[in-house]
Amino acid sequence: MRLGVGSYTYTWAVGVPGHRPAQPLSAEDLVRKANAAGLHCAQVADNLPLEELSTEERHALAEFADSRRVAIEVGARRLTPDHLARLIDVAAFFGSHVLRFVIDGPGFAPPADEVVTVVRAALPRLREAGVKLAIENHDRLATAELLEIVKRTDEDQVGICLDSVNSMGAGEAVREVTEALAPHTLNLHVKDFTVRRVSHMMGFVVEGTPAGQGMLDIPWLLEQVRTHGRCHSAILELWTPPESTPEKTIETEARWAEESLHYLKPLFG
Repeated sequence: MRLGVGSYTYTWAVGVPGHRPAQPLSAEDLVRKANAAGLHCAQVADNLPLEELSTEERHALAEFADSRRVAIEVGARRLTPDHLARLIDVAAFFGSHVLRFVIDGPGFAPPADEVVTVVRAALPRLREAGVKLAIENHDRLATAELLEIVKRTDEDQVGICLDSVNSMGAGEAVREVTEALAPHTLNLHVKDFTVRRVSHMMGFVVEGTPAGQGMLDIPWLLEQVRTHGRCHSAILELWTPPESTPEKTIETEARWAEESLHYLKPLFG
């Protein structure tokens, strides 16, 4: 299992709604960061949509990544028939053997049955392209629903992108989610976190932290996933809280990425 960075490692540098930097991080910049860190994997997700690049831009990016010995993994959001078909082609173009997909999108939250129908129809193209679909556990569908989607489609061709924190939004605990989804995990998002009680004591706040500095038992997480031998990449992701200015936030995010990789690299040999 190789370690990589992604466009959600540097989310603020790429740009979030209402906060777009003057010079947003590009997919080429992400590849450059991976290479500078001595990594060989960069996951370009839906906040840097590769399907919007022109043919010339895709070729240029692929050539640049190849020259830096960095493999590009493709990520997307909004699992409709047309979008899935388009992204399978994009993944095949970049040689991305795993296509990470968040089911939902703005105004789009299909039931599990609809997702099964869409994925089943795409199975022949996935097999032909040599691409496996990794559905991310986001914060709407419960673990049982995600497992149902996998088992009702094709467990060899369809699996899970396991995010270490997202399922908290569905009221599910990290360890239980990991133990249930690890056998089907094709791609891992390593995202550390803290949970603190608010000042008035009426509730909790979940926030990100550099890897190895929070509550996530990362060695245990990696062991759980490695046991099944299906996951070939672990992507560092960060939930960096905003600072007083966008520039300071981006600086903090970069520092967190550096600290996280310093902690993570020894765990990957």
